[in-house]
Amino acid sequence: MFDITATYTDQYELTMGQAYFLSGLKDEQAVFDYFFREIPFDGGYVMFAGLMDLLSILEDFRFDKKDLEFMQSQGFNPDYLAYLKGFRFMGTIHAPSEGDLVFPTRPVLRVEGTLIETQIIETVLLNIVNFESLIATKASRMRLVAENSILIDFGLRRAQGAGGYHAARAAVIGGFDATSNARAARDYCLQASGTMAHSYVESHADELSAFRSFAAARPDDCVLLVDTYDTLKSGVPHAITVAKEMEKKGHRLIGIRLDSGDLAYLAKRSRALLDEANLQYVKISASNQIDEYVIRSLVQQKAPIEVFGIGTNLVTGKPDAALDGVYKLARVEGRPVIKLSENTSKITLPDKKQVWRAIDHKGLFLGADVVGLDDEGHIAEMHHPFSPHQSFAIEPNETEPLLHPVMIQGKVVYNPPSLSQTAQYARERLAMLPAEYKRFENPHAYKVGISSRLKALRDRLIAQHRKNPKGV
Repeated sequence: MFDITATYTDQYELTMGQAYFLSGLKDEQAVFDYFFREIPFDGGYVMFAGLMDLLSILEDFRFDKKDLEFMQSQGFNPDYLAYLKGFRFMGTIHAPSEGDLVFPTRPVLRVEGTLIETQIIETVLLNIVNFESLIATKASRMRLVAENSILIDFGLRRAQGAGGYHAARAAVIGGFDATSNARAARDYCLQASGTMAHSYVESHADELSAFRSFAAARPDDCVLLVDTYDTLKSGVPHAITVAKEMEKKGHRLIGIRLDSGDLAYLAKRSRALLDEANLQYVKISASNQIDEYVIRSLVQQKAPIEVFGIGTNLVTGKPDAALDGVYKLARVEGRPVIKLSENTSKITLPDKKQVWRAIDHKGLFLGADVVGLDDEGHIAEMHHPFSPHQSFAIEPNETEPLLHPVMIQGKVVYNPPSLSQTAQYARERLAMLPAEYKRFENPHAYKVGISSRLKALRDRLIAQHRKNPKGV
């Protein structure tokens, strides 16, 4: 949908690129890791999303004429601009399957290529993957408590600009059924869903006339908004009148929507009125500042709501608004590198790595991912990444590697699943995560550790740089 070219980036990516180019480093081979440090929403997992959007962008990532003219106006070197005219991302990316669950500090993506190309794609990678993973995670939390209710993304009008477009896709990965976003539905082959606004009711002489008009226009897909004037005294009775009129014409009212007030109370009273009129088939949907906690409360109160329309709290990732994913250099020209920090949790893991997940005898996640060097085989023990005296034996358990090649030399190298298949995979992986990691209050902390070889390499680099901090 969007014209994402190579200036969809931060200026410092371009300035570093020029410095690499002019110093003769542009073709040096590099490895970068994408990972995050904290789980949002005080939760126990993150659902990985955004991979296919990212790969689609990178396959055609280039500097067009407008990009180069802009950079020329910013004073970039002419030789550098001539090089960028033919720039394409020709690197390799390893990733887990989209929809998998990922955890802090471990590599989620491994990007390999020339120093300049791996640097230039940093911002677009972070922009897409951070956001879609945040929204998919939020959506999955709502799905966990919504039971069999239908979940619809209503968020475009409340999203931060165009973010609502990618949010619609991420929400489906997380467990949503449909979106009100017509453009996202068109582009991603999603189910589009929409009802009516209060303005439609207000634009008619009276509520009943509005309902009749709308039903005539959409006889096979009619949902009536019943709270414009008075939900129980006006809206629901008028909806019942129209539903009976529709029956005589061979049609059925699909549902009513509640958009204000005490949703549990109004849903129960509306259900009673509909059932008394033999309209048991008419569904009740609800919207209005709904999040996972509101859904959980309504389910616990046995509110007869079958459809939830969720906007602001979904597409803004409220209350956290961002996943803190970062992109760090791990290797250059065959040499492992490390970033040090006074905060030990911000010390990076060097070199090219793989991640293995431990599976227990029941086929569930054991609660442990281990990061090791890419050429390691079976790992029997993992160490806490920041507490050197803590370790965890994983030998008795099955492990599966999580990082697989998805792009080689700038081309996607696997047959991407459909969005519905990705959503199904996400449900399967979430089902493999034990319940204690999915609870909203005080979820269990998933362990992420490092292999003995990786620990030894990191410790050696830390000692080396602290002994010779100037690097000379």
